[in-house]
Amino acid sequence: MKITKIEAIPFSIPYRKPLVFASGEVRDADHVLVRVHTDDGLLGVAEAPPRPYTYGETQESIVAVIDRIFAPQILGLSALEREAVHERLDRTVGNPTAKAALDMALWDLLGQAADMPVSGLLGGYTDRMRVSHMVGFAPADRMVAEAERVRDAHGITTFKVKVGRRPYTDDVDACRALRQALGPDVELYIDGNRGWTASEAARALDEMADLGLTFAEELCPADDVLGRRWLVGRSPIPFIADESATRPAEVTRELLGGSATAISIKTARTGFTASQRVLHQCEALGVELVMGNQIDGQIGTLCTVAFGAAHRSAARQAGELSNFLDMTDDLLTEPLSIEDGTLRIREGAGLGIDIDPEKLARYRQDV
Repeated sequence: MKITKIEAIPFSIPYRKPLVFASGEVRDADHVLVRVHTDDGLLGVAEAPPRPYTYGETQESIVAVIDRIFAPQILGLSALEREAVHERLDRTVGNPTAKAALDMALWDLLGQAADMPVSGLLGGYTDRMRVSHMVGFAPADRMVAEAERVRDAHGITTFKVKVGRRPYTDDVDACRALRQALGPDVELYIDGNRGWTASEAARALDEMADLGLTFAEELCPADDVLGRRWLVGRSPIPFIADESATRPAEVTRELLGGSATAISIKTARTGFTASQRVLHQCEALGVELVMGNQIDGQIGTLCTVAFGAAHRSAARQAGELSNFLDMTDDLLTEPLSIEDGTLRIREGAGLGIDIDPEKLARYRQDV
């Protein structure tokens, strides 16, 4: 299983509508398909979604760092030598989604070689996850209409509501409208993408105290160290660190420093290897976790559900697995389907990613 070739293929697929949130917006899935070939004919596949407003990566930078820096360092290694691969990747700082895609492609190869699903290799807890849907910025009536449409079409009953606008009362009103329209049995939690100050976030939480919110995520910047600690200390619900906790060391810092009481794991930025380390940290420290979404396409969503379903603590909460519904197309030969509010892992060896060559030829950006 010697690594003989690595491809980083940029592609772009439009969204049906832009997803708008406090730190930016996404109109097109300008992602990178990562493929790792071995000398015995196996092919590992994953996806890297650049988020320049969060991690500084772009589609062009992901292709460049894989082609010029990472591939030359790991060609010739065995796909089994994951620690040696990561040692070489970690010589270069940053570039989390590029590293994560390479890691997940290696796990795809391991699953194929063992003739097992990757989810089984990781833990094999269950074969599906409940799905949470993200509702982006829009007038309150349109946010309600989207949530109702997704609930009725796919059976989804957990919604992550993007907040962080000014005045903060716009988001309070939107959350109240969602609760009133969807009823008490639907689960709601909020994500501010660092859009508010600590004091704005505190007032918003106070005014939404009767809405039964499950979590609050990144309501203010973690770099506002004292304000963030003050906010988390007075929060009546678990406070999730997401983009402020992108590596195991940052998870430790945020939790022990009092800047978070829960963690979002995104396989798109920590792959499977580091994500498992973060998950074990959360279990050891007794904090809750959720499987987050990097506005992934169907390839990235398959990776998220494979990891989340593999672990008892990750499968406990609904995973953010539905953003691909807003894309106009995807690269898989067999599209994903959310039924009764759940998404299943793919059966068979590896991750079960089968790329449609005609779609790849249509959407790739390097030809």
